[in-house]
Amino acid sequence: MNIAVAQFEPKNGDKAYNLSIIRKLTEKAKLQGADVISFHEMSITAYTFTKNLNLARLTALAEEVPSGHSTQELIEISKEFDIPILAGLVEKSDRDIFNTYICVTKDGVVAKYRKIHPFISKYMSAGNEYCVFDLLGWKCGILICYDNNVIENVRATSLLGAELIFAPHVTGCTPSAMPGRGYVADKFWQHRENDPVSLRMEFDGPKGRRWLMRWLPSRAYDNGVYYAFTNPIGYDGEHLKNGNSMIIDPYGEVLSEIRSFENDITISKITKEKIRRSGGWRYKKARRPELYRAIIGKDHTSDTTPVWMNEKT
Repeated sequence: MNIAVAQFEPKNGDKAYNLSIIRKLTEKAKLQGADVISFHEMSITAYTFTKNLNLARLTALAEEVPSGHSTQELIEISKEFDIPILAGLVEKSDRDIFNTYICVTKDGVVAKYRKIHPFISKYMSAGNEYCVFDLLGWKCGILICYDNNVIENVRATSLLGAELIFAPHVTGCTPSAMPGRGYVADKFWQHRENDPVSLRMEFDGPKGRRWLMRWLPSRAYDNGVYYAFTNPIGYDGEHLKNGNSMIIDPYGEVLSEIRSFENDITISKITKEKIRRSGGWRYKKARRPELYRAIIGKDHTSDTTPVWMNEKT
């Protein structure tokens, strides 16, 4: 299967614009031979700006799935180019609001996943289910952004049969305890055409790519799965993001990666033979869950508040 991952700079709450970019990049992917294309977290709505929305404004931004306009528009784009599309939006269901990621084909929605750790807004509810689905002969899973940082989520999705995990993000270039991390100054982005090297050094250092490469390859390697990582480029809200959308194989090797500062795609071919030769495939078969089943189920913290609700990055 030929997978395309995309990156683009979204506009806050401008669904029509964001869907127009999704359409353009989907067409580009199809023309270059892709079988499926994946976009970043909340790519239809944009992400970071929602942290400042009150309940009424967030509810107005949210849509039902599959009946909402954005989902139906995504299905029409999939139908037009005859290619499955994965993208994210704000979903409303009854009285709850979710950070949701969907996979659509020309026939409709084939998968829907609600982010398990949605700390961007206190008005968003947490999803409580993993998602593994069939797509073009592959078992696929979805984990949104922070969900991938909790290693049990990746292992669980893998044990449910996922061979490929779609990992839509809005991440990077924000402060954390890790030395060297932090924001990238706006001057580097504004001078990207005249001085691309300085911006690339910022994006590829510990603020961006170097941080990603500490854990993304590990998730793929340890579980013997492919990873389709997506991330916006440029500004999402007031936060500058480094892109680096990439496809990683079950050995933890980067197959292809977007290195431009533009709205763009990259495509890689994935094969099931590589999965069965990977170390992670063997490690899962060698597990002895009777030794650690009770330990893994224990609560690590004494605080009853889930630790992800205290996270800022």
